[in-house]
Amino acid sequence: MSFKLHKKDKNGESPVNGTYKGPSANNSVQNWAEDEYEQVIEGVKKIYKSKIRPLEVTYNFEGFHSAPLTDSDIEAKPIVLLIGQYSTGKTTFIRYLLDKRYPGEHIGVEPTTDKFVAVMHGGEDRVIPGNAAAVNQDLPFRGLNRFGQAFLSRFQVSQTPSPVLENMTIIDTPGILAGDKQRIERGYDFTQVMEWYAQRSDLILLLFDSHKLDISNEFKMAIHSLRGQEEKVRVILNKSDMVSQQQLMRVYGAMMWSLGKVVQTPEVMRVYLSSFWTEKPPNCFEDCRELIEAESKDLLRDLKELRRNAAIRKINEIVKRARLARVHALIIGHLKKEMPSMFGKKKKRVALLNNLDQEFLKIQQRYHLPAGDFPNPEKFKKALELYDIDKFKTIQESLLHKVDDALAVDLPKLMSMFPMGNPELAETERNPFEDLDSQPTEYGKLPPNFWNFSSVDKSSYTPIFQGLHPRDGVVPGSSIKPILLETGLDNEMLARIWRLSDWDGDGYMDIDEFSVAMHLIKAVENGVDLPEKLPSSLMPSRKI
Repeated sequence: MSFKLHKKDKNGESPVNGTYKGPSANNSVQNWAEDEYEQVIEGVKKIYKSKIRPLEVTYNFEGFHSAPLTDSDIEAKPIVLLIGQYSTGKTTFIRYLLDKRYPGEHIGVEPTTDKFVAVMHGGEDRVIPGNAAAVNQDLPFRGLNRFGQAFLSRFQVSQTPSPVLENMTIIDTPGILAGDKQRIERGYDFTQVMEWYAQRSDLILLLFDSHKLDISNEFKMAIHSLRGQEEKVRVILNKSDMVSQQQLMRVYGAMMWSLGKVVQTPEVMRVYLSSFWTEKPPNCFEDCRELIEAESKDLLRDLKELRRNAAIRKINEIVKRARLARVHALIIGHLKKEMPSMFGKKKKRVALLNNLDQEFLKIQQRYHLPAGDFPNPEKFKKALELYDIDKFKTIQESLLHKVDDALAVDLPKLMSMFPMGNPELAETERNPFEDLDSQPTEYGKLPPNFWNFSSVDKSSYTPIFQGLHPRDGVVPGSSIKPILLETGLDNEMLARIWRLSDWDGDGYMDIDEFSVAMHLIKAVENGVDLPEKLPSSLMPSRKI
């Protein structure tokens, strides 16, 4: 499987160059992507069906949260959800990624995408209407049936052959307009649909236009529906090359100010300054081109890594769902237990509904649960009003034990199947045929990597340095002098080495400075003339 992202030339339409290869670039990675990935997904399905789903069904998790997951939900490719106001470039972004048109695509300055479109990989170009897609067991959209005909008539699946779509599914959403008119005329609850997609998405992209920064009421509600999914959200400031560098700074600040009033999180969202064009306008500004290209590459790198991290995210989502289902079962069981067996049921039901937040607090304290695991009391109350609490099931410890076992044993065991990532190698380790110590060097010459700090044998010099009893990590020159004199070099050369090594000029040396001094002594012993100034590559990159 390959993930290709093409670029036109520098004067063409696309700002980013390169062909990104996916798991097929390496045999071992390919084996992981195909074999172990499938094993993990099968393991997730087995754990969910046997230990988590029974708890959801018993305590009507569907009526308060979401329907039980199907195999197609768990097997689904990573989903990228695009959200933004009209004409911010959502559809153009998809076309840019695919480097081709897809069925049902319509791009224009007016509000063009009037429906939810799932862009997926397929053997040929075709469009599957929403009603047919929602009953197809091979597609992960059966849960959309709950939103009814009004929504399904505004939903479609567009399939097209694409190496990009082999690794992900992209959801294009209707452009959001300002005012209440749009909400009334949709005929379905837009924010609930958005929340359904957000729960199942692996990456959520909020698109802004450099000329369209206002956040309408419906856009604000859509962003609020993403609560609990903040780790998936990224922001794209699209068409960043349509303003000058000075204007871009102001636009960026205005966008962050607007988001700060809507997004209620202490963390700052990751923002990409990008411009994705199918045809680059002639009036683009070029003063920030380098920055825009670097930001675009970062975004495309995030998209490329979706498939690699898909299995981990599947487990993460199942863990979140299991915790939520467990708390839900405890709430339902508690409410059932609070109901009287004979008389006063109506009165007690009203009292429980009116004091739901206090009942949540009792459950939290009784079972030592974090407050963050509980649903919104007002939202839960609205759903609870539709049911007869007296008919709820009491707590079954066996079902809770199964979920606890899944969270404590089965899912962590699946996580242990993931291979370790590749550590970043030191400069001296990147070429297996370079060995500074074992290869003889001609007198008066040293290999080029000698002047990199990574080639300093710090581990050999550390015991010597520690033997000098450093205080606060440093040793004075008077204590280091005898060590340097043992090398047999004359005072003039040792003074030069000291000036180069004591780069902060404080008369003390820490372990890095001492190691560099010993490293320079090795150079002199090999007949090499020392530079007038210490190369920056021979200084450590640490900030503290």
